[in-house]
Amino acid sequence: MLRPQATVMLSRVAHSLYWMSRYIERAENVARLLDVNLQFVTDFQDIAHSKLNTWESLILSSGDEELFAKHYETPDSRTVTEFLAFDLRNPGSILACVFSARENARMIRDQISLEMWETINELYLFLKSQSTAAVWSAGPQEFFAKINRASHLFQGLTSSTYSRSEGWEFLEFGKYIERADKTTRILDVKYHILLPNATDVGGALDTAQWQAVLRSASALEAYRRYYVREILAWKAAEFLIFSDSFPRSLHFCMARVDDFLRRILGETGTRPRSSAARVSRRLLADLQSLTITDVLDQGLHEFLMEIQATLSTISDEVVATTMFYPAESLLEDQQQQQQQ
Repeated sequence: MLRPQATVMLSRVAHSLYWMSRYIERAENVARLLDVNLQFVTDFQDIAHSKLNTWESLILSSGDEELFAKHYETPDSRTVTEFLAFDLRNPGSILACVFSARENARMIRDQISLEMWETINELYLFLKSQSTAAVWSAGPQEFFAKINRASHLFQGLTSSTYSRSEGWEFLEFGKYIERADKTTRILDVKYHILLPNATDVGGALDTAQWQAVLRSASALEAYRRYYVREILAWKAAEFLIFSDSFPRSLHFCMARVDDFLRRILGETGTRPRSSAARVSRRLLADLQSLTITDVLDQGLHEFLMEIQATLSTISDEVVATTMFYPAESLLEDQQQQQQQ
C-alpha cells in the first residue's frame, strides 16, 4: 500500500504531478508524430493520395475515430492536424494537453520549482497567442519544434531542480507510462498504413515508412548507431519494443514504470501484493523473454493492443489507490463556466 506519509502529503499533489507529467509528454509525442507525418506526405506527395492512408492511420491509432467523425468529415492534412493539434474539443490535442498541464501546475505552484513553472507557463502563453491560420501560414514545422523543445526543457529542468521525493516518483511514473503508451501507438500507425497496401512490404516505400516510424519516436539515429546498416521492418519493431537502453522503447519504459510503481505502492518484497504490481511485473517479464519473432507470430497489432490495455489497468489502479481527485481539465472548466 501507499506509504502513510505520502498519503497525507501527496493525495492532491500526486494527482497534479502525475497528470502534469503525462500531459507534457503526450503533447510532445503528438507534435512529433504530426511533424513527421507532414514531412513524409510532402516527400511522397505523388502517391500519398492514391496509395497511402497516413492521415486516417493517425486517427485510428489514437483511438479517437468516433470523436473525429463527430466534428470532421474526411481525414486529411488540415482536418487531422486541426483535430490533434488545435482542437480543444479533443482532450488529447496538443493545446488541450498543454492547457491542462498548466492548470495542474498552477494547482501545485508551491510544490514545483520556479523553473518548471516558468517553462510550462511560457509554453501556455505561446499557445494562447497562436491561431490555426497563423501556424499554417508560418509553417507548422516550427510550431511543432517549439512544442518539442519546450517539453525537453521542462523535463530537463525537472530532473535538475526537483527533489527526489515521493513527488518525483509520480512525475516519473506518469512520464514513462505515457511514453510507453505513445510508443505502442506510433508502431500501430504503421499497421494501419499497411492494411490496404500489404503488397508494398519490403519495398522502398515500406522502408521510408519505417524510417518515419523511427523518427516519430526520435529513434532513427539511435537505431542507426545500433544496427548501422539498412532499415528493416523487423529490426525497427524489435528496437522500439525490446531495446533495454533506448529511453523510448517499450522495454526501457516498462522497467521504469515497474520501478516507480513499486515505490509508489510500497511494494518492497519479491512477491507483488497489488494487482497493478503483478500485471506490471508480468509485462516486464514478457518484454525480457519474448523475441520479435514471437511478437510477429502473435500479430504486431494484437500485441500492441494488449500492452495498451495493460498500461491502462496499471494506471487506473494507481490513480484509484493514491489519488482522490479527477485530472484537471481545461475542457471541464470551460463547460462549468458555460453552465454558470
